[in-house]
Amino acid sequence: MTKLIAMIDGSVYAESVCDHAAWAARRTAASVELIHVLDKRKAAGDGLNLSGNIGLGARSTLLAQLTELDERRAKLEMQHGRQVLDDAVARVTADGVADVTTRLRHGDLIDAVHEFEGDADLIVIGKRGEAADFAKLHLGSNLERAVRGATKPVLVTARAFRPIERFLIAFDGGPSAMKAVRHIAEGDLFKGLACSLVTVGAPTADASRRLEEAERLLTDAGFTVDAGFESGEPEAAIQARIERDGVDLLVMGAYGHSRVRTLIIGSTTTEMMRSCRVPVLLFR
Repeated sequence: MTKLIAMIDGSVYAESVCDHAAWAARRTAASVELIHVLDKRKAAGDGLNLSGNIGLGARSTLLAQLTELDERRAKLEMQHGRQVLDDAVARVTADGVADVTTRLRHGDLIDAVHEFEGDADLIVIGKRGEAADFAKLHLGSNLERAVRGATKPVLVTARAFRPIERFLIAFDGGPSAMKAVRHIAEGDLFKGLACSLVTVGAPTADASRRLEEAERLLTDAGFTVDAGFESGEPEAAIQARIERDGVDLLVMGAYGHSRVRTLIIGSTTTEMMRSCRVPVLLFR
């Protein structure tokens, strides 16, 4: 890994994104690019309807005042955005990363991910954004779209960073899961960490063969692997293993049709992300 991008906003998750990005960068000697996107909908103003029964002169004066107000608001948004990035740089550098750059842009978060992920090896993003409803544990509205559209692995952070010593791979033997295993085996990000490798479902001959192949790749790369099958519904089974093993990070394939990989699509994903209090690394 040579570069990662971290999507920063003004939410409480921004600090966690910085800390997780710094953790990944330190372990891989990668650079970090911090990106803050100013919502284009805010920049467009409040969309007030000025077609009421007021005189033309008064309406023109009001329009001029509103234009001036929008300009002042846009400048404040830019200043706030730069401050958000300055604070993020200070946190990442304090976490021990020297090579840190920033980017501030107007637009849409998903467009920014598409635009800047090309030369990156990892995308780091918070589970919830500035508009999240914490009372209802509402996931960030852009999160699923970002995961669906990204071509690079996406690290979805928990609310707060904690030291990562053990990770769990939710493994179904499909292409995305095998891509995750190979990425882990060949890279530096997880070196020295304990690994749980879990398939949810019946231990059929084919499933056992695939699990053994993945375990062999990881052990050959020097990992200590606790591999096995779990019964039950994927969400509950994986959550139980996370709690039982003291897992600090979950790794999953992002798209597919098996029971485990469908966790990343639709309502099951939402429930999993709500209940899972550890960061999740997603591979397509």
